[in-house]
Amino acid sequence: MASDDPRPLTLRDVSEASGVSEMTVSRVLRNRGDVSHATRERVLEAAKTLGYVPNKIAGALASQRVNLVAVIIPSLRNMVFPEVMAGISGVLEDTELQPVVGVTDYMPEKEERVLYEMLSWRPSGVIVAGLEHTEASIAMLKASGIPVVEIMDTDGKPIDCAVGISHRRAGREMARAILKQGYQRIGFMGTKMPLDHRARKRFEGFTEALAKEGVEIVTQEFYSGGSALAKGREMTRTMLEREPELDFLYYSNDMIAAGGLMELLDQGIDIPGQIGIAGFNGVELLDGLPRQVATMDACRTEIGTKAAQVIAARVENPDAEIERIMELTPRISYGDTLKRR
Repeated sequence: MASDDPRPLTLRDVSEASGVSEMTVSRVLRNRGDVSHATRERVLEAAKTLGYVPNKIAGALASQRVNLVAVIIPSLRNMVFPEVMAGISGVLEDTELQPVVGVTDYMPEKEERVLYEMLSWRPSGVIVAGLEHTEASIAMLKASGIPVVEIMDTDGKPIDCAVGISHRRAGREMARAILKQGYQRIGFMGTKMPLDHRARKRFEGFTEALAKEGVEIVTQEFYSGGSALAKGREMTRTMLEREPELDFLYYSNDMIAAGGLMELLDQGIDIPGQIGIAGFNGVELLDGLPRQVATMDACRTEIGTKAAQVIAARVENPDAEIERIMELTPRISYGDTLKRR
């Protein structure tokens, strides 16, 4: 039974409850040393019954590190990052490491503040989204002395390790797939991109591949804030009113593509005969739509898994040989909205 005594529980309390020495209790709770199975079970049961939680700060003072992995991501609203977190958690749950999340809202200065606070706790590693950071953030990461894995993007030079996809290549591949199906009058819709570097790189790769075939984007729309589904509808309506001869709409993410699909269906437009559409990310939401929207899988869970594996391996062995850049290969899903020929 948990104690009603308001004072913090100590090793001595567990020692007295289990009938073994404090040193033995410490060994069991730190999973160190040679302790019999029966004694281990008795100590763990006593600690559980009392509600005792070991003081990790005390251990950290000696090791200069806590068993936390700082995970810094731009958003929790975005459907992308929960899958990344699932990949990270799936690996770390088999270790003594625990992920702690900080959110930056795509703001470099906020990332700097979050990083400062997290590093002050002396985590065992850092997983951070993107390759673009302020000079101060880069300096902190370089000076941290711990494994750093930058995720989601490989178009750049990592501080330590990078796990992700090439967004420029992803944009180029989607452009080639669209052109191969015979589409020529293409409109683009996406988020305002000054701080969404990965969306910007996809757009650059996309327009670069179109230009090589003598094709230019006819028109484009950008949004910030609000419901992505509603914005997808709104931008699609606006774009078609302005350029009714468009034959393909490329959206920077699946949520606005889903809104665009609903708008086109409401207008009675033949998809993909009259207008084709495609998004990016391969989110599960698309599975419940009236038509399967063409998209590209961003390898989210795999990115999280590999990033956590790097951290765990380097914590276990700081000299472990790790591939500096791990570039994963996204796949195009043509769905019902890109097949024309």
